[in-house]
Amino acid sequence: MADAPSNKTVAEKPPASSYLYKRHSLPVRILHWINVLSLTVLLMSGLMIFNAHPRLYWGQYGANPDHAWFEIGSTENTGFVMAGPLRVETTGVLGRTTDRDGNVQRHAFPGWITIPSGYSLADARLWHLAFAWVLALNLTAYMAISLRNRHFKRDLAISRNEARPSHVWADVKDHARLKFPTGAAALKYNILQKLAYSSVLFVMLPLMILTGLTMSPAMDAGWGWLLDLFGGRQSARSIHFITMIALIGFFFVHIAMVVLAGPINELRSILSGYYKLPGKRAEPEAVE
Repeated sequence: MADAPSNKTVAEKPPASSYLYKRHSLPVRILHWINVLSLTVLLMSGLMIFNAHPRLYWGQYGANPDHAWFEIGSTENTGFVMAGPLRVETTGVLGRTTDRDGNVQRHAFPGWITIPSGYSLADARLWHLAFAWVLALNLTAYMAISLRNRHFKRDLAISRNEARPSHVWADVKDHARLKFPTGAAALKYNILQKLAYSSVLFVMLPLMILTGLTMSPAMDAGWGWLLDLFGGRQSARSIHFITMIALIGFFFVHIAMVVLAGPINELRSILSGYYKLPGKRAEPEAVE
C-alpha cells in the first residue's frame, strides 16, 4: 500500500546570494600598479647603486677608512652582513655568491635582484632617477585624487575610539588569530591598516623622496636645508636604506594579508575594481 502524501513541507534553505561591489576606481587601480612597478625598479636599481659602496655611515662623511654602522662584504671565502657589533655570515646569499656559470661574484647583492644585472653604477643611476620621477608624479596624482574623493578623511582618519590602546590591542590579537572581518565589514580599514597605509603615504614615501634629493649634490646646492634636516648626506643615505627595508617589510605583510583574507576576491578588486560581497546589495560606501 502506498504511503499517503505528507502535508508537511520541508523548509529549504534559500540559495546563497552575492553581488559585486565597485570598490576601486580605474584611476586608483592604474596608479596602484604604476606604484608597484616604480617601487620595484627603484628597489632593484637602488641595490645596484648600493653595490658600488656597500657601507652605511652617520654624519656628513663616509669612506672606506671611516667606521660604518652597516656593511655587506666578503672575505676570501665568505660573505657577511655587519650591523654594529653583530656580524652574520651570508655566503651564497649576500656579499659572496656564485652565478649560474660558476663564477664567484663579490657584490653586496647578487645580479638576479639588481637593475642592471651586470655591475653598472651609471646605468643603475639612470634607472633610479627615471623611476624616482615616476614615483613622485604618481604619488602626487594619488594624493590629489584621494583629497578630491575624501578617501583620506573617510577611510584613513583615526577616530578617538580606534586610538584607544585597548582597541589597538584587540585588533592586534584578531590579526594574530587570523580573524579578519568578512562581508561588508571588510570594506572598511581597521586601525592597523590605517596606521600602516598612513605610515607609507605620509612618512615612508615622502622620506624616501626627500632623502633621495639630499644625496644629490645639485639639490644640496639649491636646497642646503636638506643636509641640515637629515644631518648630512651619509645620514640621509642611511635613512634612505632603512626606509627601503621598512617598505619591503610592509610589502610582505601586505601580500600575506591579501592571501589570508582571500586572494581571489582581493585581487579581483584591484584588477577589475569589483569586490564580491555576500547577501543582497546594500550600497555601502566605497573605500576609494
